[in-house]
Amino acid sequence: MRTGGQVLIEALRINGAEVIFGVPGESYLAALDAIRDHGNALRYVTMRQEGGASFAAAAYGDLTGRPGICFVTRGPGVTSATIGLHTAMQGSTPMILLIGQISRPYRDREVFQELDYRRFLGQTVKWVAEVDDASRLPEYVNRAFKIAVSGRPGPVALALPEDMLFSLTDVPDQAAARPTPAAPSSADIAAVGQMLEEAQRPLLLLGGAIWTPEGHAAVIRFVEKYDLPVAVGFRRQGLFPHDHPNFIGSLGFGGIPEPNQYARDADLIIALGSRLNDPTTLKHTIIAAPKPACRLVQIHPGAEELGRLYQADLPILADPSLAAVALAELRPTRLHTAATSKALAGYTAHVSLPAQPGPVDMAEVMRVLNERLPRDTTMTTGAGNASDWPNIYYCYRQFLGAASPINGAMGMGVPAAVAAKFVRPHARAVYIGGDGDFLMNGQELATALQYQLDPLFIIIDNGGYGTIRGNQEARYPGRVSGTILRNPDFAKVAEGYGAHGERVNMTADFEPALERALAAGRAAVIHVVVGPNNLGPNNTLSEDRS
Repeated sequence: MRTGGQVLIEALRINGAEVIFGVPGESYLAALDAIRDHGNALRYVTMRQEGGASFAAAAYGDLTGRPGICFVTRGPGVTSATIGLHTAMQGSTPMILLIGQISRPYRDREVFQELDYRRFLGQTVKWVAEVDDASRLPEYVNRAFKIAVSGRPGPVALALPEDMLFSLTDVPDQAAARPTPAAPSSADIAAVGQMLEEAQRPLLLLGGAIWTPEGHAAVIRFVEKYDLPVAVGFRRQGLFPHDHPNFIGSLGFGGIPEPNQYARDADLIIALGSRLNDPTTLKHTIIAAPKPACRLVQIHPGAEELGRLYQADLPILADPSLAAVALAELRPTRLHTAATSKALAGYTAHVSLPAQPGPVDMAEVMRVLNERLPRDTTMTTGAGNASDWPNIYYCYRQFLGAASPINGAMGMGVPAAVAAKFVRPHARAVYIGGDGDFLMNGQELATALQYQLDPLFIIIDNGGYGTIRGNQEARYPGRVSGTILRNPDFAKVAEGYGAHGERVNMTADFEPALERALAAGRAAVIHVVVGPNNLGPNNTLSEDRS
């Protein structure tokens, strides 16, 4: 006989879970006790706030393609964690939220911290259920894993009543859930090949959150066979190496004009894994909806996404990695070297960032980071203009080496950097974000130190919510309201936590500060003071006012 908590944790372990991010609660003490029996085989990472825990789980899903696990308590714990669910939903990220629930006999009395999670979470997850019987836990856990990675990936939630987790059962374990990715037909792949033979200005657009190393390698072979220009969707920087000669940039918000314009002029777009969301298509202006001006091939694992908005000339229901492997077997009779060369010239000209105004030249900061950080670095960002510095000007080279909020949620980057160190313990994890973004979940610095992790946090401080301030100045010049921040000395805050702290007030200070931070052997913060006029790449407050 085992408790429901023991059955639950064993089912998670069987399905490949290695890390659980959470904030403990009395509603799931039986599960916490069961985790202890597994030692480091299934680690419970104590985060400082449920929003940080759910962000870390979402980042884990983005960085691995496997469901990130978050465990929170009832009521306030869940309401805090929903930001990570929304982020995972809009990011098509596999994630499982486990919820300690009130005991079954007290339902429907509005007892302490009671919520009906089927109603409360309905729009933020692919599936939500409450487990009443401990003997069904293996069934529910398997179903949760299967749904999280099937079709369009996304988050699921399981509510687990406290008394159910303490109850005893003799239920046997089940074998792990098996994913069933769809493969493309040979006829569809041949049709893509024919379209490529006829195209003059093709573009391969990569998106989605679940990719395999085999699929990634196949994409590179496919691109090189046809000499295709390739772009990534909004905040999908980890899907293709930026130093590859066929990479022409990212599409959509926070990008640069040249890739967007090439996409507008393309006569064939192959959207591989991308659901062609609003941020990637610049509110559907880069690729017109519902019928694009060019020929469109959309390859996506979710049947419900094909034809949902875009009427593709060739919709293909398939896992992006399996499709990439099939595409790499095509044998081209013509290359697209001219189109790639033209698109690449526009991209490389723009990413040669000119000197930036202010006490710290962020162009020099990005140059130093590109030279100094190794290829296997994982870069995490939050929301706001500060994330444009790495998302445009950092040279991403690590496969699945990026974690950013597709829904624009502030506060993801810090817990994402913590998660990155559990995914790749021996690789660098670097966060770049604004002062407003860091203050959303900066307390997770304590988590990094507790687990002896060494992520680097670079805070770009302009003393305000810069993205909103820029829009405010454009619409209401000089009428500042609600967008100014009074910040601490983040380097001293870091030292108070026990981390290494550096403050950079001048451009020349950054490189030596970076060297000291990288050599510190523990979590480190570099506080870069760019001043209130700096709102992001090539964007100043004075320009927005004009």
